[in-house]
Amino acid sequence: QVQLVESGGGLVQAGGSLRLSCVASGSIHSINAMGWYRQAPGKQRELVATITRGGTTNYADSVKGRFTISRDNAKNTVYLEMNGLKPEDTAVYCCNADVTYFGRRGYWGRGTQVTVSS
Repeated sequence: QVQLVESGGGLVQAGGSLRLSCVASGSIHSINAMGWYRQAPGKQRELVATITRGGTTNYADSVKGRFTISRDNAKNTVYLEMNGLKPEDTAVYCCNADVTYFGRRGYWGRGTQVTVSS
């Protein structure tokens, strides 16, 4: 089994910054893509950003230029640096990891709450 644990969420004023972290642990041979997703109340979960093992990134249009995803392969950790936060960024942010261990499977963390006040 693999566990993903997010941290770094909180309450911040509009225009502020937060840095989220997600650490993967357990039965891991390697981690392929990792990503951050978010779900606001009453809305569907949406992609925020993804990053491949080699560092290729992809962002939702709504966060381009404000958020930066990065990872540390040695630590099985993915980060999300969020700047210029807006009230519409308020959501539960979850990380996802595509893990290889005698097979390949995706795992989700439980999420961390980000609340941006106006």
